[in-house]
Amino acid sequence: MANLLQDVYLNWTEKELPQKERTKHVHGLHPYLGKFVPQIPEIFLKLYFKPGDTILDPFMGSGTTLVESNIADMNAIGIDISLFNCIMVSVKMGKYNIIRLKYEINDALTKLYNILNKEDSKKDVKIKQECLFNDCDINTDDLTLHTDNEYINKWYKERSIKELLAYKYIIKNGNYEYLDVLKIILSKAARSARLVAHNELDWPNKPVREPYYCSKHKRTCYPTSEALKFIRRYSTETFNRIKDFSKIRKDREVNILHGDSRNINIDKTIDGVFTSPPYLGLIDYHLQHEYAYHFLELEMHKEKEIGPMEKGQSIKAREDYKQGIIEVLKNTNKYLKPGGRIIIVVNDNKNLYPDIIKDSGLIEEDRVSREVNRRTGRRSTEFTEDIIICKKA
Repeated sequence: MANLLQDVYLNWTEKELPQKERTKHVHGLHPYLGKFVPQIPEIFLKLYFKPGDTILDPFMGSGTTLVESNIADMNAIGIDISLFNCIMVSVKMGKYNIIRLKYEINDALTKLYNILNKEDSKKDVKIKQECLFNDCDINTDDLTLHTDNEYINKWYKERSIKELLAYKYIIKNGNYEYLDVLKIILSKAARSARLVAHNELDWPNKPVREPYYCSKHKRTCYPTSEALKFIRRYSTETFNRIKDFSKIRKDREVNILHGDSRNINIDKTIDGVFTSPPYLGLIDYHLQHEYAYHFLELEMHKEKEIGPMEKGQSIKAREDYKQGIIEVLKNTNKYLKPGGRIIIVVNDNKNLYPDIIKDSGLIEEDRVSREVNRRTGRRSTEFTEDIIICKKA
């Protein structure tokens, strides 16, 4: 199989692989730390699998593997312990009536304008002009635009809280067919509306309530004072990304499972696996979307994360990580057809994967490395990423 990878080029420069290609259509639907660029599964799925195959990603994350499997005309299964991830990927992979989707996004936005106009004695002319429908009234008898949630009160200005809670109320009570799409718009707006320095969007240290020097923009910046502009912006952007993907989306089966990949019943035979396991001690996969868990009122299962940031990279953390990954791969093996391949994308700087692969009942068939040099935010340093091709022993 070594010849199969002989001519594969993966060390793209920014010019060769610009951001718009790395975040095209639904790949850029919502920010997510720790995802690989879609060009990697695009290449390897075509090399090792064929149309009609069923591909599993037991560490689904933002759903990159599922999206690229679908584009390659393959069935896809994704598993994740994070409920928010499952909602996000279900939005990416959904089948939509585009006209209906556009109506619902605009309807929710218009109702938001309507509520805010009623609440604010100073009528906003621009908002009034953007009201698109006459039937935008909503019963607001039980609407409250304040909260006792400590996280929300800590990280948002009063106006932002008011606008986000109003939008949350609208989508919750609007009987929308595509409710999860509206939840993603709410989540993305909540992320942007936090009182966070622009260079700390990934991992904010503390709320910023005064003007500050911004190392990202090289000038004085000001704390975010509203959420409405983000809800408006992401309403348009979300619709456009889903519409773009709908033009190339294949009519293949997609299953998204919320659960623990170490013991979940997949209940299907799979042809292969393409996955990127969590990186040891680098990312808290729940807390990176903490705002979403608060506004969407989702239950966290961060205690079930494998290799969480809070446990670091100690010897014990490494052993726990190895055992967790081994349990996932052993469970996956139960459903993998004879001769099926498992392809793993990982930064194995602790050299843990030779033991993981052996103890999981797999044989390493091939391995290729690539240099990653375009990370932003907290993970801005260069590092080497391995793509390991394994087969069932």
